[in-house]
Amino acid sequence: MRIHPQMYEVNARIFLSRLSSMLGHRITLATIPDAVWQDLLEKGFDLVWLMGAWQRSPAGRRTALRLPGLRKEYDTALPGWTDIDVSGSPYAVYSYSLDPLLGENRELAGLRARLNSLGMGLILDFVPNHFALDHPWVYDRPQLFVPGREEHLRQHPDWFFSPDGKNSMAHGRDPYFPPWIDTVQVNFGSAELRGALIEELLAIAEVADGVRCDMAMLGLNEVFQRTWGDTLPGPSGYQGEFWDEAIGRVKARHPSFTFIAEAYWGLERNLQGLGFDFTYDKALYDRLLFSGASEVRSRLTSPDLDHSKSVRFIENHDELRAAVAFGRGRSQAAAVVIATVPGLRFYHDGQLEGKQVRLPVQLIREPEEAPDLQTIEFYQRLLASVKRSAFHDGEWRLIEATQAWSGNGSHQNLLAWSWSQRERLHLVVVNYSSDAAQGRLMLHLPSGVDGPVALRDGLDGVTYVRDASELRSPGLYVALEPWSAHLFHML
Repeated sequence: MRIHPQMYEVNARIFLSRLSSMLGHRITLATIPDAVWQDLLEKGFDLVWLMGAWQRSPAGRRTALRLPGLRKEYDTALPGWTDIDVSGSPYAVYSYSLDPLLGENRELAGLRARLNSLGMGLILDFVPNHFALDHPWVYDRPQLFVPGREEHLRQHPDWFFSPDGKNSMAHGRDPYFPPWIDTVQVNFGSAELRGALIEELLAIAEVADGVRCDMAMLGLNEVFQRTWGDTLPGPSGYQGEFWDEAIGRVKARHPSFTFIAEAYWGLERNLQGLGFDFTYDKALYDRLLFSGASEVRSRLTSPDLDHSKSVRFIENHDELRAAVAFGRGRSQAAAVVIATVPGLRFYHDGQLEGKQVRLPVQLIREPEEAPDLQTIEFYQRLLASVKRSAFHDGEWRLIEATQAWSGNGSHQNLLAWSWSQRERLHLVVVNYSSDAAQGRLMLHLPSGVDGPVALRDGLDGVTYVRDASELRSPGLYVALEPWSAHLFHML
């Protein structure tokens, strides 16, 4: 896999339902037309994340149908929805076996083989912190879960449930939010639990090329102890970090298996140190959404994480659609950023078409949305431009913009960097502001480059010719309208 790969997330149920509707007959994983995968390959994707592939919980579906907050979300996303449009959450896993509506279990291995034959990999979900509240282990292996104690049941009755009317167990929980009441919380302090989770991971590694690990930081000893330490009946018995053991065991058998962590709270470096290949960079997302160029630049130079192991995104199933959250202009500027900085570049199904409806993960039918032709054309140009090898295996260099003329401070709104590989140079310049910006960029040209230099902009097709001496000093003059960009290729 390339050093800086691209991943595409599809909602498994929605994806197959859409294809079935388009083709007029039921599509399973095994019968997805080759043209679908060929299209993603031609767009430059290395990984396909099939989100929500596992068997969902009957009890989780009942929960999804009765919660008023979720019902309001369904009303917003899919007016006129009915009960048949709702399933359990894909993050309340009933079994790590393929959802029967997607095909037979053997079809996962077949799908991976098809993707691998094209040079792409298959990513599946792994949810370490909890299972569905009716998972078979709740009844067969209750010792794997956090139990309820009388004093805690009195203090926090909403944190617990009883599967049998006698014993109590904790719901899965993020310490900063209410519990997920369709789940049961695992006990990371249990060696038996850790072993059971690792066996699940090893089984997934037989049919996939990697996993996206939901809320991965909840499995860290310090986080689990802070969340549940007062509730556990005795000493935790921790033997090192769960992820260190789990990743080590899986990679000993499958060295190229990819671990991707959904991670927050500044714990990305911790998880990278335990073996994760990539970790979410929510901080960059937040700065792109709420801040300006200087804050984005600061994040891209932060020493707090390995940037080549960061997951860069402006949309996923948890966030608002980029077209809504950012607006078209800002979302396109942000897309140029995440497409051209180090790390794993992550795109969400519908993002490339400018879709605006964020679908709750419990819904298995999507509304009809007219594609945004301008967004489609933009992403076609962007993805075609960054298919070049330098953007994925080359050397990245941040460039500081300087004043175009005395007293003009608009250069501070310019983000700029280059990618180089052998004698090839590519330059990215983004005006990350709502005002016009001008500045100069001094380029590090390959040795031996003199005289006229042609720079072709992959975003609009315009070619500019400048003298190499000017590009080195005082630098390339750029003038950009609000939320616009150049993506230059040196010809």
